[in-house]
Amino acid sequence: MQNNDTCTYKEGPLPSCAPLAVPMLAAQQSSAPAYDSADALAKGTLFPGLDLPFMDYIANGPVENTPLAELMALDFVCQELALYLDTHPGDKEAFKTWKSFSALAKEGRKRYVEMCGPVTRADTAMFDSWVWPEDPWPWNAGGKGGKK
Repeated sequence: MQNNDTCTYKEGPLPSCAPLAVPMLAAQQSSAPAYDSADALAKGTLFPGLDLPFMDYIANGPVENTPLAELMALDFVCQELALYLDTHPGDKEAFKTWKSFSALAKEGRKRYVEMCGPVTRADTAMFDSWVWPEDPWPWNAGGKGGKK
């Protein structure tokens, strides 16, 4: 095995004699440094070692503080906690935190949809008619949303 003292946060331990053509996934090591919350939301990950730009696209700058960005932040936290819980199902504190943020995200989505319109087709169920294709879409309104 590699000596963990020589690994950076972007590396993980693999046996030096790992066989070819047998997929191996290195366990994620400690995550120091980690992005601050604004950079994490912009990059889509809290962990620099998992920051793999898609087709060389690199997110620059923080996400604007808008109602849509707040909803994105809540969904991001819920997703990251869920991924953690997939590998640490016995962590009661993390599960309690996930439940708390999931409730905040549910309430936040409800308020956002009432104020700005649907984000997903499922959100249309809150309305009296099919409003899904109406403009402006959240991303076309500069993330500020708004009904017609």
